Amino acid sequence: MATASNLAPASDLKDEVEQLLYRQSEFLDTRDWDGWLDLFTSTGIYWIPAHPDDPSPDGLPCICCEDRYLMRMRVKRLRNPKAWSQLPPHRTSHIVSNVSIVNYDADNGSLNVQSRFHMVELRWDKQRYMAGRYLHHLVRANGDFKISLQRVDLLNYDAPLDYVLQSWV
Repeated sequence: MATASNLAPASDLKDEVEQLLYRQSEFLDTRDWDGWLDLFTSTGIYWIPAHPDDPSPDGLPCICCEDRYLMRMRVKRLRNPKAWSQLPPHRTSHIVSNVSIVNYDADNGSLNVQSRFHMVELRWDKQRYMAGRYLHHLVRANGDFKISLQRVDLLNYDAPLDYVLQSWV
């Protein structure tokens, strides 16, 4: 749990983090894949564990675990005009809330943030709802925060998924 000694004293930091998370949601909802990818560091990881107790993706089954290379490959598939799964393209709406800074290291500018999310996806006239918790490890790069790790703990991690995730939750 966060303590006063490891949190930034100013609300400006929380505002900056919230804006990053809102921007991320907007990029996903508008299918601005390049903008979304630019939020990650060059070694950034996007991870959906198979169980919320999993400490890391190393050697464990995952719903999804992608580095920048795999994220770029997914973008290429989403953009491919022959991608039958995107005819018509899926649509999403993300809501992010309850943003809190868990840990802040002022010396190197890194911090851990948790938040809650709801995502609605429309595909083939069916709506699918997902909810859960985001954990972001952020680092400063050229004055802005970048995502070095995004962990997505799905509320329904143990339920069957109707179909493969088309883009990111």
